[in-house]
Amino acid sequence: MSGILAIFNDITPGREVEFEEWFQHEHLAERIAIPGFHIGRRYEAISGHPRYFNFYIAQSVEVFRSAAYLGRLDDPTPMTRNVMSEIFKGMIRTVCHRVFRLGAMRGVVAVAARFHERPAESDLRAAIETLMRDKAVACGEIWRAADPLEFPVSMEERLRGGDRRIEACLLIETLRVHDAEAIAAALARDFRNAEVGVYRLLCDITASDPADAIPLAGSGR
Repeated sequence: MSGILAIFNDITPGREVEFEEWFQHEHLAERIAIPGFHIGRRYEAISGHPRYFNFYIAQSVEVFRSAAYLGRLDDPTPMTRNVMSEIFKGMIRTVCHRVFRLGAMRGVVAVAARFHERPAESDLRAAIETLMRDKAVACGEIWRAADPLEFPVSMEERLRGGDRRIEACLLIETLRVHDAEAIAAALARDFRNAEVGVYRLLCDITASDPADAIPLAGSGR
């Protein structure tokens, strides 16, 4: 069962340039280099809140309590200290089990329905199975929160002043924005206790062998 680290956040107004510099040129590469991390995907809201959403797929939730990962969390870089203490706002961060997935593709638009009380998993599965009949839907996933007591409070979380958590998330990825918006409206009607947002993909990063890297011009390879 894959592990998911789901993160939703806002930022301090006027600090976008620093946030982007940190995220794109330090944070993503730092995280995906940790053993057991496979994929990181980053989004920005089209509708709903918070403004930013990103998640990491790992081999299992055990990766998020590994010595390598916890060591990184407890020894933040100078730029990370600045971002965590001054720029992150309204942090929602949850380690989850990915308990269900349908679809062989990933989309460029995501509908994320967050639950702060655990819903019936059978209802979420039924929703995904229905939505997957539409060819505009790339995939659907159910994330169920792991026990937070299994994960120590890190230095990064202390710098943020503490995080909120969710109990579950229903993720639907689509090919186009208008399809995602229609799905978000339907999910908001069907799951009235969910917070639903539509997010466009900004970028993703995948762990790979250094030998697979594209050579620089003039490298002789």
